[in-house]
Amino acid sequence: MTPAENKSLMRRIFKRLAEGDGSLYIAHLADDATMTVTGRYSWSRTFHGKQEILTELYGHLRKVVTGSGRTVPIRFLADEDWVVVEAQGQMTAIDGTPYENEYCLMYRLSEGMIVEAREYQDSALCEAVLGPFPGADGEAGV
Repeated sequence: MTPAENKSLMRRIFKRLAEGDGSLYIAHLADDATMTVTGRYSWSRTFHGKQEILTELYGHLRKVVTGSGRTVPIRFLADEDWVVVEAQGQMTAIDGTPYENEYCLMYRLSEGMIVEAREYQDSALCEAVLGPFPGADGEAGV
């Protein structure tokens, strides 16, 4: 697919995410995709495979927020097989605290499927509102 086609696909996916519907995102997430939450805090790690992304990362997120939440896109940039999305999250933590983080999300696509994602966000806000991400050994991820 061309950069313009990849960008168009991500626009469609994020239109649905802004409505609180993640089904199109899930449908275009490759089985062997990786997702890296960047930084040096407890949520920082790479999730390997669609199942791990959905159960470990998003499964934990569903435990610490209420409702489905929304991710509203602000800007899309595309080059080669990458699409960069600047977005605003609109969620509420289980204790009622608003969680409105700002994201820079990078997606590498192949044949219409997301094969790699990288998430940049305000890590201090994430941990302050959502708490630390549980690790197998109690330590922060990679």
